[in-house]
Amino acid sequence: MENKNITALKNFGANLLKKKTPDDFIETAKKVNLKKTLNAFDLIMLGIGAVIGSGIFTIVGVAMVGEQTGYGAGPAVVISMIIAMFASLFSILCYSEFTSMVPVAGTTYTYTYVTMGEFMAWIIGWILMLEYAIGNVTMASSWTGYFMELMRGFSHIFPSWLQWLCNPPLWLVNDYKTAISVYQNMGLDPAVEIPRIFGIIPFCINVPAILLLLVITILLVQGIKESTKAATILVFIKLAVIFLFVFAGMFYVTPDNWVPFAPNGMRGILSGAFLIFFAYVGVDAVSSAAEETKNPQKNLPIGLIGTLIACTVVYIATALVLSGMVATENINTLAPIAAAMNSIGLNKVGGIIAMGALAGITSVILVFQLGTARILYAMSRDGFFPKSFQKIHKKHGTPHVVTWVSGILVILGAMFMDLNISAELCNFGTFTNFMVICIAVLILRKTDPKRERPFKVPFVPLFPILGIILCGGIMIHGFLTLGISSILFPLWILIGIGIYFAYGYKKQRDMENNGGEQ
Repeated sequence: MENKNITALKNFGANLLKKKTPDDFIETAKKVNLKKTLNAFDLIMLGIGAVIGSGIFTIVGVAMVGEQTGYGAGPAVVISMIIAMFASLFSILCYSEFTSMVPVAGTTYTYTYVTMGEFMAWIIGWILMLEYAIGNVTMASSWTGYFMELMRGFSHIFPSWLQWLCNPPLWLVNDYKTAISVYQNMGLDPAVEIPRIFGIIPFCINVPAILLLLVITILLVQGIKESTKAATILVFIKLAVIFLFVFAGMFYVTPDNWVPFAPNGMRGILSGAFLIFFAYVGVDAVSSAAEETKNPQKNLPIGLIGTLIACTVVYIATALVLSGMVATENINTLAPIAAAMNSIGLNKVGGIIAMGALAGITSVILVFQLGTARILYAMSRDGFFPKSFQKIHKKHGTPHVVTWVSGILVILGAMFMDLNISAELCNFGTFTNFMVICIAVLILRKTDPKRERPFKVPFVPLFPILGIILCGGIMIHGFLTLGISSILFPLWILIGIGIYFAYGYKKQRDMENNGGEQ
């Protein structure tokens, strides 16, 4: 009996560490008919679409002022950006090595399965869902804020019977927690203003965010190329708006605003780096489109590295002009760039920037939704989720079922998630994934050194180790300085572990007993 228990325990441990080879994933990918339509330019547009959004239009102001952490970076936010960029760079180089070897959907989830086994792959997939889906909740809610500001600008144009569109009830355009805060700031009683279902359950719903998410989900079902075209148009709009801000604002820069450069020293810079990292969250989303990329061994590394370089240049230029135009204590954390233009009397330019912000955030939501669906698709293909998630649309060649599932999940999140907490949770997920990809490269270099690598990370093991140290250090700083999100992130992982042992582990064993069929 004791021997049987020992054998069962050994089998259990072996199952947790059971790996798949890169060739297993490549063969599985060949059996499905996702359309390969994306080139390197498309991938860079997807990447810029994912990265340049709320980070540059909102988070940059929060990082300078320190609204969430209490320690603002001030003009030294430029240093925060450089730190966040290098933390991303070492990880992106590791992503590039893997995507050139294993060009399949699933990003870090797939690479973890190859190097660390089944259990860790599930945990990383679970964290990736948090990163993309919760990140999209932040984006969608932020989009609503800019949209309502834009609508209020048209209040003098709309007829009286449409004025309600410009000033709807707050409980129709905010989550519950945000609505309470806004009503209290206005001196109103939330208990009176917010309606209740059956007189008990408070009812708040972010209608604009929900409608936007529905439209984007429909667009993603139509096809990856169509979605990329839409993202490209949005990217050009927001880049034009950002360049307008940089070239118009540079003439109003006052060097005195750069003093003191780092008002809270290194602590402020690291706090800024944690928040600014949200701006780089979408870089790894490029690899989620691997199975829909032409010549992925060449185009994916170009798309990943090209995205990081282009976005960093844009971020630094914007931060230098913004911090030079407006003193740190006067920065508007909700719409810093548009407000900066309004402060110097260029109100029309500020309005144009607000429209550009809408385009920017929309493109981020589109790419994040794409990433969420592809992660769920990859995990369902490995037996962790129902087989129906693998269905491919006969006409459009997209995983339409899982695209709708991910869209509905984000819509539900947008109804009640707090913006700041969701952004912080998204960051914790990204730091974890970036560290794991660096570890995975080190492992595969040891376990499979002869495998062909069309792209190789230079200076191994130095670069992956630097990626782990930088991401880990900033993440630890976040745990020490943030509140509820530093508790919710470990809780999310514990929930994921519970689901794996209650459902995922059994599904895997059933699949093995059925010869690999779900």
